[in-house]
Amino acid sequence: MASVLVVEDDQFVRSALIRQLTDASHTVRSVGTALEALREVAHFRFDVVVLDLGLPDLDGSEALKMLRGITDVPVIVATARDDETEIVRLLNAGADDYLTKPFSVEHLSARMAAVLRRARAGGGGAAPSPVIRVGGLTVDPLRRQAELDGARLDLTRREFDLLAFLAGRPGVVVPRKELLAEVWQQSYGDDQTIDVHLSWLRRKLGETAARPRYLHTLRGVGVKLEPPAQHPGTAVEPPR
Repeated sequence: MASVLVVEDDQFVRSALIRQLTDASHTVRSVGTALEALREVAHFRFDVVVLDLGLPDLDGSEALKMLRGITDVPVIVATARDDETEIVRLLNAGADDYLTKPFSVEHLSARMAAVLRRARAGGGGAAPSPVIRVGGLTVDPLRRQAELDGARLDLTRREFDLLAFLAGRPGVVVPRKELLAEVWQQSYGDDQTIDVHLSWLRRKLGETAARPRYLHTLRGVGVKLEPPAQHPGTAVEPPR
């Protein structure tokens, strides 16, 4: 069972989703505008948000960006836009998955289950992940916290997942297909998805693609994370 926020302005579609998700034992709240959605996620804890793009007050893509500014809750975008460029843009903006209208509640439930599995991965009976140190970078997968030279990094969920995956393989060139499969849980995708998140990460690590410190891109091969020359190497500590 999941706590779901349905953001949909079409009353007929909204009522059908509420009824069928409730019948599937989910707890459902619903709103019809982007601003109402922002208020909801600010006051209540949800496991997943189903976000329609055709909202009356704000375009759903703008609402997605605003949601990402205040929460890391998984977001499934419901859209009639099936253009691949648009889909990549939405994923880059922070969507965890998307559905093209019309869709069945069974299809939505399957996508929700997949998104929730990814969000909760490692939260069950698995052994706690060790703290990883690469140069001045510290990554704590258990607490989902990262620091650079003692300063806390403000990372989105996807940025943290990407950083933690690379930090766990210091000095290893990770192919882009592997990043898509392991971090995004996608068997296909556009390199732009990875490039955008790498750009955001570099900015927060105080580096650029032209002058990298930790993140190095090997054209046509993949990406690796390694400590700068002036820092010591990698250490792995037990969970704190």
